[in-house]
Amino acid sequence: MTSPGLAEAAAKGLCPRCGARTLFKSSVGFRDRCSACGLDFAAFNVGDGPAAFLTLGVGAAVTILAVTLELAAEPVWWIHVLIWPPVVLAGVLGGLRLAKGALIAAEYRNAAREGRIVDRRP
Repeated sequence: MTSPGLAEAAAKGLCPRCGARTLFKSSVGFRDRCSACGLDFAAFNVGDGPAAFLTLGVGAAVTILAVTLELAAEPVWWIHVLIWPPVVLAGVLGGLRLAKGALIAAEYRNAAREGRIVDRRP
């Protein structure tokens, strides 16, 4: 099987090398390696980047929507309390799997590794 595209690998949890559905062991947790081709997923450093960017992106979108709702309809304060926390949680948690899958696929595709300082002195 050929390598899947970035969006397809993220959406379906596919191994970036062989395309098997072996990337995730839980909703957002990676398996140690692909059971089909043996790619070591633990070698990739996804970290907290996807969560941080999702929090910022969802936070900005929710802020714009909350201000728009306030200016358009002027609801009582507790309507905001009922609406926005679930929207933020759904946005961040729902997008986390996609973001983590996309990041690991991009790292594989671009052969990204940790930076190293190379001593080029003679």
